[in-house]
Amino acid sequence: MQISTPSTARTFLRKSAGVSAAVAIAALLSHGSAAQAADLGAKDEPIKLGMVEWTGAHISTHIAGQILEKMGYKVEYVTAGAFPVFSGLADGSVSLSVENWMNNVGDIYPKVLKEKKIEDLGPLKLETKEGWIYPKYMEQICPGLPDWSALTKPACVQALSTPDTFPKGRLLDYPAEWGSRSAQIIKDNDLPLASVPAGSEGALVSELEGATAAKKPLVMMFWAPHYALAEADIGWIKMPPCKVNDNAHCINPPDVDKIAWSGFGKKWPAAYEFLKHFEVHAKEQQQMILQVDKKGEDLDKVTKNWIDHHESVWEPWVKAAQS
Repeated sequence: MQISTPSTARTFLRKSAGVSAAVAIAALLSHGSAAQAADLGAKDEPIKLGMVEWTGAHISTHIAGQILEKMGYKVEYVTAGAFPVFSGLADGSVSLSVENWMNNVGDIYPKVLKEKKIEDLGPLKLETKEGWIYPKYMEQICPGLPDWSALTKPACVQALSTPDTFPKGRLLDYPAEWGSRSAQIIKDNDLPLASVPAGSEGALVSELEGATAAKKPLVMMFWAPHYALAEADIGWIKMPPCKVNDNAHCINPPDVDKIAWSGFGKKWPAAYEFLKHFEVHAKEQQQMILQVDKKGEDLDKVTKNWIDHHESVWEPWVKAAQS
């Protein structure tokens, strides 16, 4: 037997259901709920998040950190280099590194992973690209681009050469502390190029912008997502063949993983489960990088704005962590 419900009552029930759902979510994120407290673990000990050098990683890390704070955790941000962060993770002085480009982790990562001092929490699901780029007008200077063989032609080498690299062409590389796969690839393929490290990420961007404005010859190592690529007309070079199939000799679209100290899951169980679900996507990250690096907006405010407008994205990660 069905009993019809008057429209006013149905409206009341829908509103009540909405209020109940809102209350449930608030309770889920509340610092004081008994159900949540049982799963938080060492909530009074800060989770130390490694802040590696590039802005995209700062954004990913701050989004994760702010959501962890909503869950009831204390968070600290610890400055760390792309390679040194793994030493910190291995000894527990860094709890988590959210954005690790797995083709540039050095020799220390496989060592401490094998020793079970760190744990890979899975992909960040950040759609990536990496390799050698050039402003599109370089196709007139180096006919044959984007194929790498164009870089071996005398006219192209001469155009790229500088007083410091002559008779070789200059390839602007990552900062020295990031490592240099480009130098190994140049050596493997006997290319007439010299790898010259930039001073910083900012120096890479400034040179790309300056070269593009002046139509100056340039080939450089770079990656996506990055706001600079939304403002420059560039091409990606088809890379030379890999002589040895490993990270030092090849440049491919890299995986990006979340890496934790091996004791993380036991110490902060709910955070551990949340982070396994946590994702950042390139299109959204690139827009936030633009806001921070180009428009000078505050990192905390930019990431908080994303969180405030994307509850439907991250709340399921929190619920999944505490189910």
